[in-house]
Amino acid sequence: MILAIGIVSLEFAAAVTSFVAATLLPVVAPDLGARNDLALLIAGSTLGLFVALPLASRVLRVLGTRGALGVGIVIYIGGLVLAATSQAAWVFAAGQFANGLASGLLAVFGISSAIRYLDEQLRIQVVAASSAMWILPALVGPAATLGLQHLVGWRWTLLVPLPFVLFGRLLVVRTVRGDPPEESAHRPLVRTLLIPLGAAGVVLSMQWWPLAIIGAAAALAGMVSLMPEGTARFSPGTPAALGTMVLFAVGYFGADSLITVLLTSGMQMSLGQAAIVLSAAPLCWGLTSLLATRFTSSRNTRSLPSIGLGLAALGTAVLTAGLVVSMPFAVAVVAWAAGGIGVGLSYPGLYIRSTTSSSGAFTATDLAAAVITAECTGQLLGRAIGGTLSSSESSSGLLASYVLFAAVLIVAAGTARRAMAQAP
Repeated sequence: MILAIGIVSLEFAAAVTSFVAATLLPVVAPDLGARNDLALLIAGSTLGLFVALPLASRVLRVLGTRGALGVGIVIYIGGLVLAATSQAAWVFAAGQFANGLASGLLAVFGISSAIRYLDEQLRIQVVAASSAMWILPALVGPAATLGLQHLVGWRWTLLVPLPFVLFGRLLVVRTVRGDPPEESAHRPLVRTLLIPLGAAGVVLSMQWWPLAIIGAAAALAGMVSLMPEGTARFSPGTPAALGTMVLFAVGYFGADSLITVLLTSGMQMSLGQAAIVLSAAPLCWGLTSLLATRFTSSRNTRSLPSIGLGLAALGTAVLTAGLVVSMPFAVAVVAWAAGGIGVGLSYPGLYIRSTTSSSGAFTATDLAAAVITAECTGQLLGRAIGGTLSSSESSSGLLASYVLFAAVLIVAAGTARRAMAQAP
C-alpha cells in the first residue's frame, strides 16, 4: 500500500509540475529575454524524458535500485534549482532537460516497481487514482501558480513541485530499496537513441515540416526497438496493447493539442469557451477512471477499452464536424467530455494489459520503459502531425488533422480487441 501511495503521489507531482511550467512560460520568456526562443524553453524537459527512456534499463542494471533512485533525485533537484536560478534561456533549458531526464528515469523506476510488487487489481486502482490526480491541478493549478508568482516570483514558484516529488520518491524507495537489478534484454543503444534524436527534430523544427517529419520517423523507428516483438503487427496481448497505446496517444493527444485552435480559429469561439472545452476531457477522464476500475478486471468487460476508444473517436468526429457546419458551444463541450469519458473507460484496462507481459521475455523495467515510450512517442507524433497539417492559414489543414485523429482512434478501438484477447 505504501508503494501504491508513493506512485500516486508522484503522478500528482507530475501534474503539478506540468501546470506550473506551462503557466509560468509567458512570465519566464520575457524575463530571460527569450520571447523568440520559446521552443528552446519548452523542449528541454521533453528531450530529457526521451533521452532517459532508452537508457533507463541500463542505468538500473548498472547502479541498482538505490543508486538509480539516488541519482534520479539528485539530478531532479539540480535541474530544478538550475532552472530557477537561470539568467539565460539556455541555462533554463539545461535545467529543464535535467528535470526531464530525472523524471523519465524515476518514472520507469516507479512503474517497474508497481509491475513487480502490486497485484493486478491494485495496479488498476493505482492507474485510476493516478488519472484522478490531474483533476485538482487542472482546476486550481493555473490560478494558484499565477497567485504565487505574484507573491514570490516565478523562480520560487518553479520549486513548488519539489516537496511532492520527494515525498513520493521516499515512499517508493522505502518499499523497494533492497531489490537486485533485473537482467534486461540487450538492445542496440544506437537504435534506441533514435528516440531522443527524432524528438529533438520534432520539437525544434520551428514549424519546418520536413524536419518534423524526419524527426517523427526517427522517433518511431527508435520506439520499435524498445517494444516487444510483435508490437508493429499488433500481436494479441501485450504487443497489441502497446501498439494501441501509441495509436490512442496519436489520436487523443494530437486532437487535444489543437483544441483551442480548432475552437477559436475554426469555430470562432472565445478563448474562455475554448478553455472550458479543453478542461472537459481531462476532468471526465479522471472521474471515469475511478468508476471504471470496478469493471476493468472482469472477463465480461474485455471490450471496455474498445468501447471507450470508439467513444473518444466519436467525440473527436463531432468536433471535426464543427469545421463544416455551425456548432453550438454546448455541443462542443459535450463532445469533448464524451472523448474524456471514452479515454477514462479504456485507459486503465489498456494500461494494465500493456504492463503485463505475455511471456517472460520482457522484465518489469523493460515493460515500464516500453509503455512510457509508447505513450510519449504517440503524443509526439500526434502533435507533430497536427502541427504540420495545421500550419497553413486555411482551415483545410485543421480539418485534415481532425479527420486523421478520429480515424486513428477508430483503428485503435479495433486493435484494442486484440490487446485484450488472450495471447496465443
